[in-house]
Amino acid sequence: MPVSFLQSPDVWRALGVACDRVQTVETRRSWVFIAGDRVLKLKKPVRERLLDFSTPARRAQACREELRVNRRLAPGVYLGLVALRRTPMGWRLDPEGRDGADDWAVLMRRLPAPRMLDHLIATGAAGPAQAQALAQRLAAFWRAAPRAPAQAASRVERLETELQLSIDLLGQPRWALPDAGTALQRCACALHAGAPWVARRVAEARIVEGHGDLRPEHVCLPESPAPPGAWPAQPLVIDALEFDPALRAVDPFDELAYLALECRRLGASGFGLRVLARCARLLDDPPPHALLRVYTGHRALLRARLAVSHLLEPAVREPGRWRPLAAWYLRCAEAALRPLAP
Repeated sequence: MPVSFLQSPDVWRALGVACDRVQTVETRRSWVFIAGDRVLKLKKPVRERLLDFSTPARRAQACREELRVNRRLAPGVYLGLVALRRTPMGWRLDPEGRDGADDWAVLMRRLPAPRMLDHLIATGAAGPAQAQALAQRLAAFWRAAPRAPAQAASRVERLETELQLSIDLLGQPRWALPDAGTALQRCACALHAGAPWVARRVAEARIVEGHGDLRPEHVCLPESPAPPGAWPAQPLVIDALEFDPALRAVDPFDELAYLALECRRLGASGFGLRVLARCARLLDDPPPHALLRVYTGHRALLRARLAVSHLLEPAVREPGRWRPLAAWYLRCAEAALRPLAP
């Protein structure tokens, strides 16, 4: 992969970015390169249960879809694609962006780190004004979003499949998660009991093409009040899930329950709940409390499973982080679902 190539300041100068150093961040599925006010995101050639980036053609398609789904909530951030070609002399930029390029990267405008929601929470600067602005942006987005075709049976079946995957992985003794067996059994009973709430939302045509991964680190909020000419001038949300349309077919309150869970993890429960309550009013759709508990428990179990799955990677980054995080999510899942247990 052209990792070393994209770490060269000379490459960025060819893109019109003057820099002396390129910051590189490795994630599970991508390499992210940051220079000046620009970012390049290069997908790794990985294949997983829900995604396949194993060929240049598949990565090109995923990059095009990433532009489309993210320009909805982050206008002005996703600038275009950069085509890369392998030559006998090494990697080169392909300014014509032909389909036969050997790889592709997504070119983005860099967001101001101090305005990201996780940073605002950490500094105590995420208040009611920011919550209201985010709620208004999200509610407008969901009102305009196309309804996603879905059947109640298939949606409940997907919930059951994800539940079983979580039980199979989190229940393994090698992770030594406290009281995992009992907690997972209670969560399973409660999710079975809560499935009719999910089916009802499908029957009411509440499922839309949403974001799919609504977390604080993906939210950028403007200053309040915003100085003239300041950027961003409106809330922006990046990193929508591009690789599986089914994961973007969501109930808005599933996304909001997830956001509230992640805000709670960062110590700002009130912020997430304020956004949720405001969206319920703006959408004129107050959700049943039991439904929110189902969505919260489901998301918490999924996050616990994803945390543990990091320990299955050949080279584990931050090995001391994942078991405690999985245990925290598992406790949240059990707490959310306890009132639903028969």
